[in-house]
Amino acid sequence: MMLQLNPPLPLETSKGSGWAHFVIDYGQEGALLWVVFMDADGACWTVPNPEVRMTHNWTMGRRKPQDHAATNDLPQIASPPAAPTAKAPFRPTVAGGNAP
Repeated sequence: MMLQLNPPLPLETSKGSGWAHFVIDYGQEGALLWVVFMDADGACWTVPNPEVRMTHNWTMGRRKPQDHAATNDLPQIASPPAAPTAKAPFRPTVAGGNAP
């Protein structure tokens, strides 16, 4: 099965960055193949799924590895104190019932 991606997805591949316009799926026994047009020279490559990564997107939380390291260097904010444990819920009894 061949699926056209609309809009195309920006990807990082083993050949460099590019835009995926199609995905080819040969079924359960085969890896997905991404048809990617490269940014550098416009060449079209079919890239197996294990060699494809989404382009970094800070807004969507897909940060570059060095950005993750920088985030770990930031001072950590103390978490708020835990809420006190709740008391047992009030369970009214029916008037005239057997009281303990």
